[in-house]
Amino acid sequence: MNMVKNYYKERDLKNLSTINRLLNELPPFISDYLLGIENLTSTLTRMNYVYDLRIFFHYLSEKKFNSKPIKSFEVKDLEIVSSTDIEKFISYLSHYEYNGKHETCNERAKARKLSSIRAMFKYFFKKEQINVDNAAKVAIPKLHDKEIVRLEINEVADLLNCADSGEGMNNHQRAFHEKNKVRDVAILTLFLGTGIRISELVGLNNEDIDFTENSFKVTRKGGNQTILYFSNEVADALARYLAYKEEDKNTPPDEHALFLSLKMQRISVRAVENLVKKYSKIVTPLKKITPHKLRSTYGTQLYRETKDIYVVADVLGHKDVNTTKKHYAAISEDIRRSVAEKVKLRETDSNNK
Repeated sequence: MNMVKNYYKERDLKNLSTINRLLNELPPFISDYLLGIENLTSTLTRMNYVYDLRIFFHYLSEKKFNSKPIKSFEVKDLEIVSSTDIEKFISYLSHYEYNGKHETCNERAKARKLSSIRAMFKYFFKKEQINVDNAAKVAIPKLHDKEIVRLEINEVADLLNCADSGEGMNNHQRAFHEKNKVRDVAILTLFLGTGIRISELVGLNNEDIDFTENSFKVTRKGGNQTILYFSNEVADALARYLAYKEEDKNTPPDEHALFLSLKMQRISVRAVENLVKKYSKIVTPLKKITPHKLRSTYGTQLYRETKDIYVVADVLGHKDVNTTKKHYAAISEDIRRSVAEKVKLRETDSNNK
């Protein structure tokens, strides 16, 4: 329990460190803004706001305020920024240069940056530090639904077999495979068998696993703890990995983290993302599979087995069932397919030839 809390505390500290570093590149009033929303937002949200606002003020300095130093911006300058200026900024994001690098934003990235700008303007308007909120006049663009990428049943088996056997790997990958394969199979099996989030997975400790009940504790978004249950297939993969760790003389006796890196430390989010990418590129090279796509795969399969959207939402930790529908489009597909033959247009009479 304490180790899980420490993991999230360390992650928050890293985000806060990033925020403080980026604030050196922003107007002084942004510090007041972040303080004002601190109790309403996570450190990750505030960090994303800072990244977005850094690009926005860079644009304003260059395109609107004749290269005015960003640190000399005052909150009243926001009143001079028109809705048209903001719309031009959103267009600019299609192809722009920042810190010597050419960047592009897709429609979702543009929408996120606009949300960050709108939130800032709204805050200072409500605080009566500006007399007009021109950002509120810029509508968030309607986003097109993204194609849902997930693994099919045969691809799930192929992915796990690849991690187990190493088939299809190059020589460099094979050099590390024997050492990591038991761990990697356990990680992939846990993703595909429970729909766990990547942050929840890397935060797991040995003592969180209960083989008596085939369950484990996770700390979900917002800090709430939940008990999730797993199948015997998942239990076998986890037990095999724990036994492997116990036999490994390099495993630190005081390390509580469930999944360890080659350095015998808690595995990082990046390392998990990379191992998922490594195996999935071998098995499904045309699909961009991430840990979240493995979660989508589980959610889709769970719905197909239960036909209960509310069960899927609960297991996945979605507070709103609409989130489940949005991210698992195959659920709607299956519903539409299942009713295709329900409405009859003309009765058939087998006695009439």
